[in-house]
Amino acid sequence: MSDSNKNNGVVYLTRERLVELEHELHRLKVTGRAEMAQKIGEARGHGDLSENAEYDAAKEEQQHLELRIAKLEQTLSRARIIESKELPNDKVYILSKVKLKDLRTDEIVHYVLVSPEEADFEKNKISVTSPIGRGLMGKTQGETVKIPVPAGSLEYQILEITR
Repeated sequence: MSDSNKNNGVVYLTRERLVELEHELHRLKVTGRAEMAQKIGEARGHGDLSENAEYDAAKEEQQHLELRIAKLEQTLSRARIIESKELPNDKVYILSKVKLKDLRTDEIVHYVLVSPEEADFEKNKISVTSPIGRGLMGKTQGETVKIPVPAGSLEYQILEITR
């Protein structure tokens, strides 16, 4: 069972991410399905379906579209909005913004801890279920943490925790 399914299947999302997922679902259901039907129709017109690679590719693409729609519907049906102002600043929790000092390189890094569904490493949003996220959860400002990662271990000092 994945970590996002442990709390009775609840998926914690920010209001912004919930709206993004709702828009994506709407777009896929309306525009995506219409475009897919058109592709399948065009491919069907190219002759014998048993030897029509274009038709097979369109049907496979349709399966991927429907799987994404089903996944979004499942995620949204289990979604609960979480607001950062509802959480204390005394420790690292989900939606905490942490400022860390890498004790090996002296580099300062900033992360926001989010649900797995919102993780985006390019935006410094790391999942609470990732090795770094798990290593930081529940820790306090000033604390030093050693986090095992696939490439060895990381060592950080928590400089600041904010919302």
